[in-house]
Amino acid sequence: MSPLRKIAAHYTLCPRTGWIPRAVLTFDSDGRLLHLEPDASRLDSIHGIEFYSGILIPGMVNPHCYLELSYLRESIPRGTGLDGFVEQIARIRGQAPESTRLHCAEMQDAVLRQQGVVAVGDICNDAFTFPLKQRSSIHYHNFIEIFGSDPSVADRQFERGVQVAGRAERLHLPFSLTPHATYSLSEPLFERTVEANPAWKPLSVHFMESPAESQLFRGTGPFAERYRQADIPADWAHFGSPAGRLIHCVASEIPLLLIHNTCVTEEDIDRIQDHFQSVTWVVCPRSNAYIEGSFPPIELLRRKGCRIAVGTDSLASNHSLSLVEELKLLTGRRPEIPLQELVRWVTANGARALEAEWAGSFEVGTSPGAVLLDHIDRDHRALSADSTARRSI
Repeated sequence: MSPLRKIAAHYTLCPRTGWIPRAVLTFDSDGRLLHLEPDASRLDSIHGIEFYSGILIPGMVNPHCYLELSYLRESIPRGTGLDGFVEQIARIRGQAPESTRLHCAEMQDAVLRQQGVVAVGDICNDAFTFPLKQRSSIHYHNFIEIFGSDPSVADRQFERGVQVAGRAERLHLPFSLTPHATYSLSEPLFERTVEANPAWKPLSVHFMESPAESQLFRGTGPFAERYRQADIPADWAHFGSPAGRLIHCVASEIPLLLIHNTCVTEEDIDRIQDHFQSVTWVVCPRSNAYIEGSFPPIELLRRKGCRIAVGTDSLASNHSLSLVEELKLLTGRRPEIPLQELVRWVTANGARALEAEWAGSFEVGTSPGAVLLDHIDRDHRALSADSTARRSI
């Protein structure tokens, strides 16, 4: 058995308890946190200690990612808008050989691990990444995405998802069947998908990413025009809004991840928060900037007391899967947000969303991992333009 590891840094930041001065963290060979000693004296006299320049935080959690789309990096231009982006994805998806897609996914899995990501909420439309995830040290919760607005193909779309879920179950990988969005499933398909999670597994639903989503419920906008051209009925428009459909079709006990939220209103937030017992509002700011030049309403979500988490989306709409780069963009737009709060968004809140109780905080007896935030602004204990993240444990 390898010896215990003792690590310390200029600063240690636990998202739940705050800044811990002169902390020494002791991990066993399996990565379990055995001891956290604050205010340790004479760090330089502790035998075998590893001292880092920077900030130590728990391993990070990315609750919204598409590992399977890693091969699409720089394949779709910026600024297409959501409607154009969806059209481009449908056109080019799956054209590359599986060997290429798998190689790109393996590379990104390695990058995520090096950067200190310990858990990922990964959207899946295929099973080809599952053997990789079996081998990976990263915990993947696989959100098997169901979509299909044409009622005539609902059975086929559902069975496709069930087959992918069956593969995940045989490999003992955590999974949920989840609706893609409130606008992309017929009414019977949406109901079947939600009912297929009897154990109250979390759902991950794209929500209010574009004004076209609300417009569609009123029969206007680009999504509504696409429905008309395809002669597909919007058989769920009677719910009145995306929030109304979720509230009427999803039980309040089901944990919910709402993804993007760039066009969410205060009324939407109030209705959702009042209905659901556990909601995580996942923002992906660099993806939003890439697709539509938009930015999530961070100040509104904070004011309403929402549980915020940060994801990266896919390399089809992002230049990297770096959570630190997401935080830099958030800091640049909202410099008043304390680093402790930002760190909570990429650790504890994401862990709670994925029901990964062992991650997200430096709690003795858990295995959260440890990440070094390097090249920081030490005077203000904040990120700088050059900040990076790398795994320590």
